[in-house]
Amino acid sequence: MQLILFGPPGIGKGTQSALLVERLGLKHVSTGDLLRGAIRGGTALGQQAKAFIDAGRLVPGALVRGIANERLAEIGYDNVILDGYPRTVEQAEWVDEDFAAAGHPITVVVSITGDNEVIVERLAARGRPDDAPDIVRKRLAVYAAETAPVEDHYRQAGLLVTVDGEGDVEEVYGRIVQAIESVLVER
Repeated sequence: MQLILFGPPGIGKGTQSALLVERLGLKHVSTGDLLRGAIRGGTALGQQAKAFIDAGRLVPGALVRGIANERLAEIGYDNVILDGYPRTVEQAEWVDEDFAAAGHPITVVVSITGDNEVIVERLAARGRPDDAPDIVRKRLAVYAAETAPVEDHYRQAGLLVTVDGEGDVEEVYGRIVQAIESVLVER
């Protein structure tokens, strides 16, 4: 299974990804983790990414693709969960191409949803500087603007399922697994 997991900041993607990895044996690919690892490791792509981050700019999509593909070349394109990637339609098209070329097309795309104000309250309780309510609301607006077209891309491809991300961790996990199973049964 090749799974893409979407969700706004604070919805619990990291927690759910960890459960999916542990319980379904998927390999986790998080572009945020990969970027940080490439920078720490001093790789050529990591050094390029660091220059953008240090300048306060977004890392270009082609560079993110290169870093993601390096990792996927190491672990393979089968039984993978992508977390935080793709973020744009262009990146979604790359992911589709890369996985299809490897003989393992994307199986399902899960979008975890939740009420923005619940997310704001949840993140504010964490207490990190970038979790202040005004900053979180801006992050949620950017997420919605960036991700909506990607979700449309996968909805049109018949791969998108939406899951309510509110409730306890096990309830949300159960909804995700049920949504994945419903897609697999339909095929």
